[in-house]
Amino acid sequence: MPIRPIVRFPDERLRTPCRAVERFDDNLAALASDLAETMRAAPGIGITAAHVGELLRLTVMELDGPSSTRIYVNPEVEWSSAEIRRHAEGSVSMPGVTEEVERAARIRIRYQDLLGNSHAEEADGLLAVCLQHEIDQLDGIFWIDRLSRLKRERIVKKFRKMNS
Repeated sequence: MPIRPIVRFPDERLRTPCRAVERFDDNLAALASDLAETMRAAPGIGITAAHVGELLRLTVMELDGPSSTRIYVNPEVEWSSAEIRRHAEGSVSMPGVTEEVERAARIRIRYQDLLGNSHAEEADGLLAVCLQHEIDQLDGIFWIDRLSRLKRERIVKKFRKMNS
């Protein structure tokens, strides 16, 4: 369960759509475990395989600490509410900057677990925000792409200044 290096913005892998997981084996379980450890060390509450350079549709979340680990393989949003909520977001690949992002208040997703079993889940609140954020990442949409051009430019400038 090693902590893996995190891909940093503006690496092109953060805007590359991930391919579906087809093999549900020990390697997938090990990657999920590595993601959880890497996320905790970052620290963060959600991470995708793309954040460590593996372009697979896998995400791990812990909204309430290590006892709340959620693993989603091949997640897809099936339905989104028309109601919108704003929530501060950031990324383990762009630490130190956050901005409010508008997202659907409620969603329904379908996904698989580490054994390949199919599931559906409805979410609201922070879970809905995190699922949409991480599924965007799996689709090659980096979180700042959801901001206005002005806000995006401000965030990028701030991040670059912090890291120069």
